[in-house]
Amino acid sequence: MAAAPDTPDPAQPPHLRPRTPCPAPPAADGRAALHRRTVRVLMSAQVVAGVGMGSMISSGGLLLEHLSRSRAAAGLATTVLTLGAALLAVPLAVLSRARGRRAGIGTGWLIAAAGALAVLVGARLGSVPGTLLGMFLIGSGTAANLQSRYAATDLAEPGGRARALSLVVWSTTAGSVLGPNLSGPGAAVARVLGLPDTAGTFVFSLVALLAGWAVIRARLGPDPLLSGSRDTPDTRRSQPRFRTRTGGALRHVASSPSALIGLASLVLGHAAMVAVMTMTPPHLAHHGASLSVVGLAVSLHITGMYALSPLVGRMTDRFGRIPVILLGQGVYVVATLLAGTAGARRWAITGGLFLLGLAWSCATVAGSTLLSESVDATHRAEVQGLSDTLTNLVGAAGGALSGGLVALSGYGGLNAAAAVLVLPVSACALYAALRRG
Repeated sequence: MAAAPDTPDPAQPPHLRPRTPCPAPPAADGRAALHRRTVRVLMSAQVVAGVGMGSMISSGGLLLEHLSRSRAAAGLATTVLTLGAALLAVPLAVLSRARGRRAGIGTGWLIAAAGALAVLVGARLGSVPGTLLGMFLIGSGTAANLQSRYAATDLAEPGGRARALSLVVWSTTAGSVLGPNLSGPGAAVARVLGLPDTAGTFVFSLVALLAGWAVIRARLGPDPLLSGSRDTPDTRRSQPRFRTRTGGALRHVASSPSALIGLASLVLGHAAMVAVMTMTPPHLAHHGASLSVVGLAVSLHITGMYALSPLVGRMTDRFGRIPVILLGQGVYVVATLLAGTAGARRWAITGGLFLLGLAWSCATVAGSTLLSESVDATHRAEVQGLSDTLTNLVGAAGGALSGGLVALSGYGGLNAAAAVLVLPVSACALYAALRRG
C-alpha cells in the first residue's frame, strides 16, 4: 500500500522531507477576541468618563471667575488642566508599563475623580488654590483619555491598528456633546448642596469619572499591554520596573525616523489646532456673531475632530500612515487659508474650523499609530506618555501665544503662523514617502 502523501519518508534526509503545514494556533483566535473585548471596554469607559470631562471643561473657567471675582482667572482653568495632563502623562505611562493598562488608565480616572472632589471642596470653602489643585488633578483624566487610544493598539494586528485607535477616539464624541449640556441640571444640584451654580457640573464629573474607573477596573482584563508583551521574546525575558526613563524614551524616538514623524505630526498639529481654536470664538464675537453661532462653529469643529475618526482610521490602515499624515497636513493648510482669509464671513470661518478638526483627526490617528508601531514594546508605553506630555505642553503654549499673535498680526496672521507649523511635518513625511516609493 502506498504511503499517504503527507507522511514523511524516513529514508529521506530531514532537509528533503516535505514540510507539513502547521495549523493556526488557537491563541490567535483568543488574541483577536481579547482585542475586540478590550476595544469595547475602552470605548465604554471613554463614553462614561468623557461625560465627566466634558461637563467640567464647560464650567471650570466660570467657577474660577466666580470664586476669584476676576475675569482674568477664568483662563487659568484650561491652563492648569492642560499642565496637569502634561505632567501626569509620563508617570501614568510608566505605571502602565510596570503594572499594565488597567493600572495606568484606571489610576488616571481615579486621580481625576479625586480632583473633581477637591474642586467641590474648594468651591464650598471659597478657596481658589484648592479649586486650582483639583483642576490640576483632573488633568489626569485627559492623560487617561489619551492613553486609552494607545491601549486599543496593544493587541491589534498591523492592518487594524489605526481603526482600533480611531474607534476609541470616536467614542470621545459622546462626552464632548453631552457634557456641556449638563450646566442647567448642575446648577439645580449645586443649590441643593449649597455650592455655587457653576460647581454643580463637578458633581456629575465626580460620578462619571468614578464610573469610568470602575469600568476599567472590573472589565479590562486580561490586560492588553501585558498580554501583548508576552508575545514578544524581548519583553518576555525582561521584567518591567517602575522607573521613569524619559531620556531613554527621547533617545528611542530620535533613533527612529518614523517615530519622529509620528511624534511631530501629533505635537505640531495639536499646537496649530489649539492656537486657532483659542482665538476663533473671540474673533467671531468681535464680528457680531451670537453665542448660538459661536456654539455651532465649535460643535462642527468637534464633529471634524471625533465623529469622522473611524473613517480616518480605515483610510490609515488601507492607504498607510504616511499618506494620511500628508493628507492631514494638506487639510491644515486649506483650513487655515479658508479661516484666515474669511474676514467677517461666518460660513468661511465655520468651514475652516470643521476642516481644522478633520486635519487634527488625520494627524492624531495616523501619527499615533505610526509612533506606536515604530518603537519596540519595552519602550512603547513610555514613548506614548512622552508624546502626550509634549502634545499638551506645546498645545498650552500655542493657546497662550495665540492672543499675542492676533494682537500683532490679526486673526489672519494667526492662521498663517499655524500653517507654518505643518511645513516640517509635511517635508519629513513627503521625504519618507518618496524614499519608500
